[in-house]
Amino acid sequence: MENSGLKTRVLTEIENLISKSCSKSKMSQKFQNLHVAILKKYYNAADVSIDYHRKRVIMDIVMDDSCYDPKKVNSTLPILRANFLFKNLKEFLSSSLDKDNVSIAFYARLIRAYENRNVTLTVV
Repeated sequence: MENSGLKTRVLTEIENLISKSCSKSKMSQKFQNLHVAILKKYYNAADVSIDYHRKRVIMDIVMDDSCYDPKKVNSTLPILRANFLFKNLKEFLSSSLDKDNVSIAFYARLIRAYENRNVTLTVV
């Protein structure tokens, strides 16, 4: 993405979406999926679980992608189990945003999915 204005706009929109998703006292499943998708992308995590009540994020972070083989079951990936505490979910998620081109494209797809009410977000 050569256009820095577009990058700025996408980052602003994803920040607005994070703010909107964190403002509710009861998290919808769609917003929970958004939070998980952002954290999976940033931390390269295979699994993310967010305990909103205790303000904890538990995730399995893949340490070495070179061991991954899409042609077989990957039961021996080097994984680090991490348990993070957060004070403010919005700040935690905002600090988990990358500004590289691949991440900006990922955020643009997330924004598009949330603008279209008929699209359901599935976290892989």
